[in-house]
Amino acid sequence: MDKKLIDDCFYIEEKKWGTWDSYTPEGKCIITALTEQDCVSATRYMLKLKQENLLDKSLEKTYTGTIEGKL
Repeated sequence: MDKKLIDDCFYIEEKKWGTWDSYTPEGKCIITALTEQDCVSATRYMLKLKQENLLDKSLEKTYTGTIEGKL
């Protein structure tokens, strides 16, 4: 699927299951949304909060996990 450059600062892409993801130019996922318009507007808002240093860093979470065993 092709990525679209928005505002010269982030990309959006429709996933095969119908959701939309936005990415930084470096490829880090920013937002996942149900529609293209929601993805663009939520990403713009998120980037504005980051630029103005208003984003609570405690909200940014990264999780990893492993599943062991034989399937």
